[in-house]
Amino acid sequence: MTHCYTTNSSIPGKAVCPINGQMYPQISRRAVLHQIRQPWRRDLTARQYYFCDDPNCEVVYFGDNQQVFLQNDLRQPVGQKSTAPDKPVCYCFDIRLTDLQTDNDRIMLKSFVTEQTRSSACDCEIRNPSGKCCLRDFPNK
Repeated sequence: MTHCYTTNSSIPGKAVCPINGQMYPQISRRAVLHQIRQPWRRDLTARQYYFCDDPNCEVVYFGDNQQVFLQNDLRQPVGQKSTAPDKPVCYCFDIRLTDLQTDNDRIMLKSFVTEQTRSSACDCEIRNPSGKCCLRDFPNK
């Protein structure tokens, strides 16, 4: 599965979140555009955006121009930042943590998502707030 990352050597692949001071990876402008509420009203002028997955930080995206998008700026909850029992795990197929109650559920649903990913039937790059494949967000237990 390919990801929509900008490959420009003058733009760092990671940057420091302006709130918590930790380093986070870049994310495509396209992903940000699809995740924020009313993007036509936003000034999306950063050369690069980054995704903060710290559940204790309100920032979700930040740009290299100091622009910040908080959780309430997004159209949907950010599962990577949530502790809710029904938090999203897979955005492409609307799988929630509550859907993974048993080992059999986890195995079956992860297998389903893996199969869909292999056949290019998912859109993680724009549906998942992280811009990455949701398989990494599936719990092991």
